[in-house]
Amino acid sequence: MHIPQRILLGPGPSDVPARVLSALAAPTLGHLDPAYLKIMDHTRQMLREVFRTKNELTMAISGTGSAGMEACVANLIEPGDEMIVCVNGVFGGRMRDVAQRCGATVHSVEVEWGQSVDPQKVADALKQHPKTKVVGVVHAETSTGALSNVEEISKVVHAAGALILVDAVTSLGGMDLRIDDWKIDACYSGTQKCLSCPPGLSPVTISADAVKKMDQRKTKCQSWYLDFSMLRQYWGEDRVYHHTAPVNMTYGLHAALAIVLEEGLDNRIARHVKNHQALRAGLEAIGLKFVPKNSLTTLNLVSVPDGANDAQIRKALLERFGIEIGAGLGPFKGKAWRIGLMGYASSQRNVLMILAALETLLGKSGALAPAEKVYASK
Repeated sequence: MHIPQRILLGPGPSDVPARVLSALAAPTLGHLDPAYLKIMDHTRQMLREVFRTKNELTMAISGTGSAGMEACVANLIEPGDEMIVCVNGVFGGRMRDVAQRCGATVHSVEVEWGQSVDPQKVADALKQHPKTKVVGVVHAETSTGALSNVEEISKVVHAAGALILVDAVTSLGGMDLRIDDWKIDACYSGTQKCLSCPPGLSPVTISADAVKKMDQRKTKCQSWYLDFSMLRQYWGEDRVYHHTAPVNMTYGLHAALAIVLEEGLDNRIARHVKNHQALRAGLEAIGLKFVPKNSLTTLNLVSVPDGANDAQIRKALLERFGIEIGAGLGPFKGKAWRIGLMGYASSQRNVLMILAALETLLGKSGALAPAEKVYASK
């Protein structure tokens, strides 16, 4: 088996530092071993710090970010509940699908792909559907690179007496996200994006108000495997066995979170901003246009320039330079590239490398100078 070395600058997974890979290779312990339980406890505490929350119910779900999404929806929603889901890309659409499968009556706030969710549209939907229990919104839409203002949306949701569920898969650990300050009731993410850990766990955090709503359920959670009422007994003081935890993945997440906190959240966010600014300056200098008006700093959606073949350029990047970037999805298929700068992969080296590679493949020049000018500024 030959596994090539890649530079992962797509929509995820991102590059994994050696320290995390080393942690994954540590001896496997039993999932109830006292030594492992201490690692779980410390992981929970670090997750709270990275989420910027004091929520008691904070843990890592066994599965990728999609498992976290399904877990949050399945635990908050009972058949017959009303839920509003904001759809401005693939992952808002997936949340809507999951809610429908859980038996919710779902009302969609449809937003043009590449655009941010307008809080006023959410307010209008809540007035139209006053019995809404949960409003779901994607903070950082991975399919379009668009950022939505969940802080403002949260105010609108709480004013209407509903709960807010946030997808932070592409923002946790790389962009500003404040669970307690923004009064977010439920939030899920993934390990493979800005946390720079391999895919396999989904950090989630649930507010006390949301836990109270879950405790008032009249029916069991649709999913046994993702039932928070049982999972929290394993992650809490009771340590009641539920399923065999992915022990070594927890080691990896523990190491990844330690790296995040050692760098400092504010410093880490500033690093992502700086690298995004440099990449943007370089790409725009050679004629590439950013699609979203309110762009993520962790994932950049840019239009494929006229005369360039989307698939051929991506293939050449991979084969000649060992660089992976993502293709466009939905209406952007064949028309845009998704260039990720997440976690460990968000670096000056990678920015200058992808700019130089694209200059070569597109037959253009002039990208590096404006990028380096950004790095020379304070």
